[in-house]
Amino acid sequence: MVSYMSLLLYGVGGIVVAGMAILVAFQEKLVYVPVLPGLTKAYPITPARLRLLYEDVWLRSSDGVRLHAWFIKLFPDCRGPTIIFFQENAGNIAHRLEMVRIMLQRLQCNVFMLSYRGYGASDGYPSQHGITKDAQAALDHLVQRTDIDTSRIVVFGRSLGGAVGTVLTKNNPDKVAGLILENTFTSILDMAGVLLPFLKWVIGGSGSKGFKLLNFVVRSPWNTIDVIGEIRQPILFLSGLQDEMVPPFHMQMLYAKAAARNRQCLFVEFPSGMHMDTWLAGGDHYWRTIQKYLEETVPEKKDDESKKDSELSSKQNVSSDFAAS
Repeated sequence: MVSYMSLLLYGVGGIVVAGMAILVAFQEKLVYVPVLPGLTKAYPITPARLRLLYEDVWLRSSDGVRLHAWFIKLFPDCRGPTIIFFQENAGNIAHRLEMVRIMLQRLQCNVFMLSYRGYGASDGYPSQHGITKDAQAALDHLVQRTDIDTSRIVVFGRSLGGAVGTVLTKNNPDKVAGLILENTFTSILDMAGVLLPFLKWVIGGSGSKGFKLLNFVVRSPWNTIDVIGEIRQPILFLSGLQDEMVPPFHMQMLYAKAAARNRQCLFVEFPSGMHMDTWLAGGDHYWRTIQKYLEETVPEKKDDESKKDSELSSKQNVSSDFAAS
């Protein structure tokens, strides 16, 4: 006769197995959040609302998925740095426009904002394999443009976007000049235990102890910690110490891994910065940090400066001639 204790153990075991099965089956819905609760997938505003000069860009990823992006310029002929901005997880690119508006003004740059597959107006369903292809399509589009300086392309990724940007930067050392990471996690495997503590016993990243039974079923591991050490371009780490989503030590671990092989790494902390508002809480220090990084990583070319001086001299000569007449 089966004891009550055995029945209890079987019952608990069944619940655990069922719970794990649900996690495996619906993991993409747990990892990716294209729509904020209570809102629609559509863009609430466009750059036009903020009087920004922009272009709707439609791309095809290498597997045929149709993607949407905004290419926002400081002014029509801006040859300053071009930043590919990869957003955080929840919501779409429209929710980042206010920050991008300030980015344009403070950094004198262009910004390319990509909607990952399944986000915003882009087709498809998000996955690590697919979003990696999306990021590559965005970069391939930019390097073919003739209206920007393609030698001054910098990747900027926040949270999930940092994982996306890290892979893109590693895969394109000849196309991406530098990488900026903000409040990025070491891996989704490590984040599983942060968001759902009971999972830390069965899922964990390369730095965790012991065998993790369910690692093999995670389809979007985003092992940033394993990729960051392969990057040779300059990397700027921006860490909000009040981050309520990604523990700040994740950024410290990423920096340590990168700096062990790459001397062009800089780590900057913002004591009051939270997961989504470090750019706001950091204030002037935040923007000056990025500005200095861009000046050192993608400096304005001397021939461009000479051209400006020549144009200024020509204008002065014309003014002098006009005054003399």
